[in-house]
Amino acid sequence: MSYKSPRRPQFFYTTAPLPCPYLMGKTERKVVTEITGPDAEAMHDRLSRAGFRRSHNIAYAPVCPGCNACVPIRIPVGLFSVDRGLRRVLKANAELTGRETPARATAEQYQLFQRYQNARHHDGDMATMSFYDYRAMVEDTPIETSVLEFRDQRDRLVAGCLTDRLGDGLSAVYSFFDPLLERRSPGTFMILWLIERARELGLPHVYLGYWVQQSRKMAYKARFRPSEILVGGVWRMTNDEEMTPSTPAMAGTLP
Repeated sequence: MSYKSPRRPQFFYTTAPLPCPYLMGKTERKVVTEITGPDAEAMHDRLSRAGFRRSHNIAYAPVCPGCNACVPIRIPVGLFSVDRGLRRVLKANAELTGRETPARATAEQYQLFQRYQNARHHDGDMATMSFYDYRAMVEDTPIETSVLEFRDQRDRLVAGCLTDRLGDGLSAVYSFFDPLLERRSPGTFMILWLIERARELGLPHVYLGYWVQQSRKMAYKARFRPSEILVGGVWRMTNDEEMTPSTPAMAGTLP
């Protein structure tokens, strides 16, 4: 008779209140749990479908009292189509070549990451990250993770995206790019690349993290139609009215 050890209980903890990185004057709290052990990938899949995000070996979700501005959003790959504006983004970045690389930090990636942080988020915590901090962000992962590298015709690294492979899709964990290319919308281009890659792999979704209607810096996520948001524990299609940005508030770094 074989013996199967009982499943390890999953513990969840709530963080102390901190200033909200997305909405001025608000505070945030998160529920967090560790992703470890032989069931890490299955646990991560379940948590992702429930609206959690991953950082290192921790999954987290906002639980801010009196606020539900952070809404999990994903793209249904099979229903997605490229509109005129997104076709312009593809054309503007046609010279770039993307490839999946192992979750291994390189000096070249870190230098680009630093330039991005200094230009876009110079007053944020990530702007002070050392190479070892960056390496931990990339390599400290309990699941299948890769770094998408995008290079120009001279083989220069100009954009990157830390990406998780889920059972039902790809999850864009964090992206960065050469600030000089900002007008070409490389962040949007990387999402389009991920959508096509998910289609090639037969995966139904691309997870974009959280969307905040009041945040200008989240506006790009509303460009991808159709999309699905998690409301009351159920994923449902969005409509044009709710995806229209409301009166914007100052926001910090992207999730």
